[in-house]
Amino acid sequence: MSKRLLQITVAILGLVPISAGLSGIILGPAAFGGPADITDLNSHFRYISGIFLAVGIAFYTTIPNIQIKTDRFRLLTALVFIGGLARLMSLLLDGAPTTPHLIGLFLELGVVPALAVWQGKIGQRTPSS
Repeated sequence: MSKRLLQITVAILGLVPISAGLSGIILGPAAFGGPADITDLNSHFRYISGIFLAVGIAFYTTIPNIQIKTDRFRLLTALVFIGGLARLMSLLLDGAPTTPHLIGLFLELGVVPALAVWQGKIGQRTPSS
């Protein structure tokens, strides 16, 4: 459970929101099989994709000194977790989405909170945190 392994894990998993955010910004809803001809949906989707991209970039800013970035890491984790709750609501109201979205749900409600716990343990072992 080393700091280095957490940094590598965050770097790899950070590619998910960055790539999904960029895809959504560039292609709009069509990136995920949605309609491309609804102006308001395209605008909103690209806005949300920009936020997703920013969250991914923000996670990357925690990597160099991850042991002392607890507040930022927890805020980012909370953002992702709340997004996962919204995705869970969609699953309950509208039915199961495709496999990539189910994987996203697992990451948002399971893996990312576990990373926050892991980061917290590393931070507790660091005198300057």
